[in-house]
Amino acid sequence: MEIVVCVKQVPDTTEVKIDPVKNTLIREGVPSIVNPFDKIAVEVALQLKEKHGGKVRVISMGPPQASDALKECLAMGADEAVLVSDRAFGGADTLATAYALSTAIEKMGPVDLILCGKQAIDGDTAQVGPGIAENLGIPQITYAAKIEINGDTIKVDREHEDGYEIMETKLPAMITVVKSIAEPRFPTVKGTMKANRTQIPVWTAADINADEKRIGMPGSPTQVRRIFTPKQRVQGEMIQEDSAQKAVAVLMQKLSDAKII
Repeated sequence: MEIVVCVKQVPDTTEVKIDPVKNTLIREGVPSIVNPFDKIAVEVALQLKEKHGGKVRVISMGPPQASDALKECLAMGADEAVLVSDRAFGGADTLATAYALSTAIEKMGPVDLILCGKQAIDGDTAQVGPGIAENLGIPQITYAAKIEINGDTIKVDREHEDGYEIMETKLPAMITVVKSIAEPRFPTVKGTMKANRTQIPVWTAADINADEKRIGMPGSPTQVRRIFTPKQRVQGEMIQEDSAQKAVAVLMQKLSDAKII
């Protein structure tokens, strides 16, 4: 079974800062990590490989330092990695990113299954995985909490607000996974040493024969106009009175003074 996992290197959101003038994330000096949901997708791929055999390849689009994220996936047990990197990809939105990744996946050759995390923690759009499926013309199932493969059929427990729904489709397919599906394994010392020695191949826009009108800024119809940190909420106030009736009266007065009622 040929499995491809799409991963993204993201800033550690616990330390993200925002430039108030440019309305952009300040990435300088902020540690980067593998998107946690994508790391879960890598774990799912490795489990499927252990059960059904085959190969697990990871792919990422980003700057040269994104190779660190790919090496972490190799240390976990992935067989191969590819970095899609080119200045021409700069400023890509989810549409342009999905196009670039799908074009690179086509260059990889026949693929049975594409796995993605349900979303990236620095964007939360959950659009790239489905976009890849649309570009490749293959079925997609999102928010997978359980995956079973039988021959050329994949069965998925799809998580949603009211519980789960059971879905089936034929391979090849694209699946996005949720947190509950698996717990990512830790990289082994041997795997880490091997990954550090590995030269990650870098594919440019020319290497994947990408249409220059569909990548980077030219291929991005959406642009972020403003990004901001939500204002901190004012600390709550506890009303303590001798009786419930007095407490309600005080509360109603405060709500009236604040022009809420």
